[in-house]
Amino acid sequence: MKNTVSSVRMERLAAVTTLSLVGFGVVQILLGEIVSRSVVLTANGIDCIGDGFVSGIVWAGLLFVKKPANERFHFGYYKFENLASLAAAIVMFILATYIIVRSYYQMLTPQQVQAPMLGAVVAAASAVVALGLGAYKYRLGKQSKLSSARLEAVNTIKDGTTSSLTVLTLLLVSLGYNFDPYVGFILAAIIYTVGVAAVRESGFILLDACDGQCMTLGGVIQQVAMQIPGVQKARVVRLRQTGPVFFGEIELTVPRSMTVMQFEAIREEVIARAKERMPSIEHLSVVSRPADESPGAQA
Repeated sequence: MKNTVSSVRMERLAAVTTLSLVGFGVVQILLGEIVSRSVVLTANGIDCIGDGFVSGIVWAGLLFVKKPANERFHFGYYKFENLASLAAAIVMFILATYIIVRSYYQMLTPQQVQAPMLGAVVAAASAVVALGLGAYKYRLGKQSKLSSARLEAVNTIKDGTTSSLTVLTLLLVSLGYNFDPYVGFILAAIIYTVGVAAVRESGFILLDACDGQCMTLGGVIQQVAMQIPGVQKARVVRLRQTGPVFFGEIELTVPRSMTVMQFEAIREEVIARAKERMPSIEHLSVVSRPADESPGAQA
């Protein structure tokens, strides 16, 4: 129930973030292109709109996550949020590339930045809003265990950081230090870094790779099973992460004389204890193997 509430809040915050960042982005681009002629202000505006678009993609992904499993999608729609994370990262790469090109041309043909303090005020307001929303969403994202929600929170915090950097740059410009095009390259590098991390995490999950948290989870399930009387050996056959949850199968070696009812009691105990230790387990299949089978059959 707690995770459901967190997910609903994440949806609402993603919508608020989308509107807020896009609004700030449009204002900064207009100021940067028409009034200030500042590449860093324009770059930050593009970054804000891009981050707002990322929040919109994640918001759409969160809506898909709530849909139940059906005849076509047997494991539910959980991986839609991983797909949303991947799509968001691609958008970030495209925007970062544009900022690099824009900064390069500004460096070749420098232009005097006009009204830098006005741009600094707008960027400062954007930074305060983004950092506040990002910090709150990051905490909720950890509770909901949604990777795209965590990405969106980190991305919003990143937007607040880049906006703060924009404020500092414009303040320096007002003092006569024109770092405008060079900071554009820094903003692009920050965006690329977040995008690479998002592609790595989402790509591994979409390919059903089991590493990090997945491997830790397998060890916990095996340990839980071995603590139950009657279980002689436990082996996790497979685990897959689907969105914020895990599906798995564990094989238990038990005495051949064990009845079906006795094993059923063990099976239920394993599932109950495993889910108590790791609430992210959505489904766990437990199968038995007689203890006196040949070693080759148990390999």
